[in-house]
Amino acid sequence: MLGCLKNPVVVTVEINMNLVALTVIGLISRLWGLSYPRAVVFDEVYYGQFVSLYMKRIFFVDDSGPPFGHMLLALGGYLGGFDGNFLWNRIGAEYSMNVPIWSLRLLPALAGALCVPLAYQILVELQFSHCAALGAALLILLENSLITQSRFMLLESILIFFILLAVLSYLKFYNLQRDSFFSGSWWFWLLLTGVACSCAVGVKYMGLFSYMLLLTIAGVHFWHMIGDRNLSNVSLMCHFLARGLALVIIPVAMYLSFFYVHLTLLYRSGPHDQIMTSAFQASLEGGLARITQGQPLEVAYGSQITLRNVLGKPTQCWLHSHTNTYPIRYENGRGSSHQQQVTCYPFKDVNNWWIVKDPGMQQLVVSNPPRPVRHGHIVQLVHGITTRYLNTHDVAAPLSPHSQEVSCYIDYNISMPAQNLWRVEIVNRESDTDVWKTILSEVRFVHVNTSAVLKASGFFGASLPEWGYRQLEVVGEKLSKGYHQSMVWNVEEHRYGKSQEQKEREVELHSPTQMDISKNLSFMAKFTELQWKILTLKNEDTEHKYSSSALDWITMDTNIAYWLHPTSGAQIHLLGNVVTWASANIAALVYACLSLWYLIRRRRKIYDIPEDAWQLWVSAGGICVGGWAVNYLPFFLMEKTLFLYHYLPALTFQILLIPIILQHLGNHLCRSLLLKSMFSALVVAWFSSVYLVYRTFSPVTYGEPSLSVTELKDLRWKDSWNILIQKQ
Repeated sequence: MLGCLKNPVVVTVEINMNLVALTVIGLISRLWGLSYPRAVVFDEVYYGQFVSLYMKRIFFVDDSGPPFGHMLLALGGYLGGFDGNFLWNRIGAEYSMNVPIWSLRLLPALAGALCVPLAYQILVELQFSHCAALGAALLILLENSLITQSRFMLLESILIFFILLAVLSYLKFYNLQRDSFFSGSWWFWLLLTGVACSCAVGVKYMGLFSYMLLLTIAGVHFWHMIGDRNLSNVSLMCHFLARGLALVIIPVAMYLSFFYVHLTLLYRSGPHDQIMTSAFQASLEGGLARITQGQPLEVAYGSQITLRNVLGKPTQCWLHSHTNTYPIRYENGRGSSHQQQVTCYPFKDVNNWWIVKDPGMQQLVVSNPPRPVRHGHIVQLVHGITTRYLNTHDVAAPLSPHSQEVSCYIDYNISMPAQNLWRVEIVNRESDTDVWKTILSEVRFVHVNTSAVLKASGFFGASLPEWGYRQLEVVGEKLSKGYHQSMVWNVEEHRYGKSQEQKEREVELHSPTQMDISKNLSFMAKFTELQWKILTLKNEDTEHKYSSSALDWITMDTNIAYWLHPTSGAQIHLLGNVVTWASANIAALVYACLSLWYLIRRRRKIYDIPEDAWQLWVSAGGICVGGWAVNYLPFFLMEKTLFLYHYLPALTFQILLIPIILQHLGNHLCRSLLLKSMFSALVVAWFSSVYLVYRTFSPVTYGEPSLSVTELKDLRWKDSWNILIQKQ
């Protein structure tokens, strides 16, 4: 046994010094002077607000995408000891000493730096030379726009990192499967592909484009495997299940986990939760939960309730009435019923309280035991303060003449009898015997006489005039006009009424609600609601000074001024390396032309390049040209405010194509030694120009040194660029 100790234990490690050097240089280029400027830079004013809310555990909704990227930025703040106390209200505002700016900017910078070695490894895995891989890495390293975007509290560098990691992982997995099916490394790279894809989607929905590209490539590769007669049916099924697990199930599970962590961290009520349903708001600490926690769960005859419209946008509102009546005639000459106004009021108020009454009984209190209201039951809704009944009839609504007016009935002793019976329909019921529940049930009120549905129509038009106190209109809408969320209501505040006398009841309505039963939403219910809000809640897109169109990006006809020093004139711009951008466009054009030429020639049975070179050409194009296309072309279909930084993921793929084209031209079109030498010299000269442009624009990439007015004017290579010149 001791024989093994006679010889020393030797560990041999292979270190790719190219990779090490690229990583170190990438870290230096992104981390150098990271705390400068110590001021809010462009969209830091936007993302910083969310970081502060994470630090304070306050719930928020960001319609720009999923929460994973925000959580990574917040992690930087947490590691730096940030307490969340900073007012993110102005670009250029100086950071206070409690803001750990280096820590907040660290993760985006690290992600941007690691993109350099990732680019190198991707080309190596695509079977291109180390020289071409080194060129790709250096182009990423010297791309001014990628440097600028990675040095601040922004998400694009993190998104690009996970996209490149997903591509590299899949390529390593694909290359391994030729020799070692289901080995440890095979599983590692396959699983890492799914994890990286889910992280990319979790940072921004733009990551979905690259995820779909990789799924398509994986599908094509598996289709080729099906044609391999050496693989048994069982083996093919195992391959299919492994890919389904790693590339579909795990990414979905991880995506859900991002929201789980997000909702776990943000458990406190805040200003953003007002757009959520009452049930969601009640699940948060503080805010509505302080009012509704423990309310009676089942709505019964005699219950005192407030009814919130489920739509909740552009503002939440509650069914409301007051003593004022509709004017006898409107400004356009149409007449009204002159009944008591019913509106949707965007603030909590005692006039929002209603009593659920049994039409067959006179009492307005809950019996003992309570008699719950179920789906399909007929009720009357009595306004708590004025004791008038919710009513609608065949009279045109004030702002929506094709809908019925809704009012609280006043008996004027004329030929207009009360029509105040409403059928309760629980929209989200599980059975036709479901009980109407506080917060949880979403209900429609269908008028028995006319079949009109109670609807808050003020969301779609102007508010009522001065006589209606600018509140939102409520109407009776015919069911034939279709279903809409503005027809759905839920009980938000609820108590069991105990006072039959009106004066005692008014005191009761002014008092806090009772606490009896708590209500909690499941994670999936909260996730579904939050996901729907993220996808459907869109802020009004306004024209921004630095917004641009997708066509402007290819030729970089636009830029973005990120920061300007108030006195010295030092400034930071999102500007790309002009030579790199032009070369990337030329590379894409050359690839398209050569591919078409090769395809035509191959159709004629003429093979200009070997088969292995053709397969390499196609696979590289699928990754690089496909990555550019899926990350760029969808923006032509988007109706949103666009900025130059949206193009950076597509640009990254296009940059990877440049050394691929150069190697292909050098190997297959430069056949003589003289041509190869001339081509190499041209490549060196071209790369020198890339470095020269990088150095020229470094002052507006890093923000220092400050430049004179003349130097700034010299940097305006295009008339469309907005270089800021301060007046002397």
